[in-house]
Amino acid sequence: MISGKQALNDEVRANMITQTGLLGPAVAKQAIMKWNPSHFDVRPFVMNGTRPDYTTALGALFAGDCVTVLKNFRNAVVDTVFADPPFNIGKQYRENTNDDLPDHEYLNWCKTWLAECVRVLKPGGSLFIYNLPKWNIPIGAYLGELGMEFRHWIGIEISACLPIPGRLHPSHYSLLYYSKGKPKTFRRIRTPILKCRHCGGEVKDYGGHRGAMNPNGVTLKDVWTDIPPVRHWKFKSKNRKANALSTKILDRVVEMSTVPGDVVLDPFGGSGTTFVVCEAKERRWLGVEIDYAQEIIERLETDDIQAHKNGDFVEG
Repeated sequence: MISGKQALNDEVRANMITQTGLLGPAVAKQAIMKWNPSHFDVRPFVMNGTRPDYTTALGALFAGDCVTVLKNFRNAVVDTVFADPPFNIGKQYRENTNDDLPDHEYLNWCKTWLAECVRVLKPGGSLFIYNLPKWNIPIGAYLGELGMEFRHWIGIEISACLPIPGRLHPSHYSLLYYSKGKPKTFRRIRTPILKCRHCGGEVKDYGGHRGAMNPNGVTLKDVWTDIPPVRHWKFKSKNRKANALSTKILDRVVEMSTVPGDVVLDPFGGSGTTFVVCEAKERRWLGVEIDYAQEIIERLETDDIQAHKNGDFVEG
């Protein structure tokens, strides 16, 4: 049964997209639902008669190459961009994505979509890039060249690989946080006071000043050690083997940088986590995905995939 978010046409069409750059010369065939013109109105955001392939009351999904799609977006129309691109480490996605490019080709491709993301971002808007530290160093330098303002390098503790001989054990991903000038929205997030899971007592005494602390918790740090891994199938699609992000990461990105009604863009939709969080938090959203649009639609249309618990308190 189809949910009330959108009346979907049962016909499925093949979206034929000529791929270039990161995606190689192959022609993509991505099965997606026909667009229904009701619900989210994309006309204020796009040019040249561009139409999404799926809509809800709050957002629109475009199936295709993000660079090609973003070129049809108007200037300065989104409030926050969250991008989680392929990491160029040889992972197997579908046939439209080559995740094993020479370093210079990968970075040139990143600069192409980054420039588009900055262009469509409103003054005062926020930009978040989730990637390996190796790539976020040159990406951050390029954002500086584009006039973006550095806010934070957020370390997200996730041990996703085995120790490497001759090197420290990689145990975090990087979440870059930049803004287009002074951020128009920044909301303080507080995390719960940590307690021992065995005895229930508080883990820290906070230098003897526990009594003076805010009862809603401690200010969120720029090192996140409380992000759960997405391993169990109840948190991700069975039809997409690639890694999925925890909803807790997007909870914080969305709450920190937007208010209800703002527009969030994710040019690499992946498993659809950004869009699910936006739907739950009443943010409008624009998304692009080249390989897994159908899986995103299915996630939005059902309640099969659960969100991670989150005890954050948001001020303002």
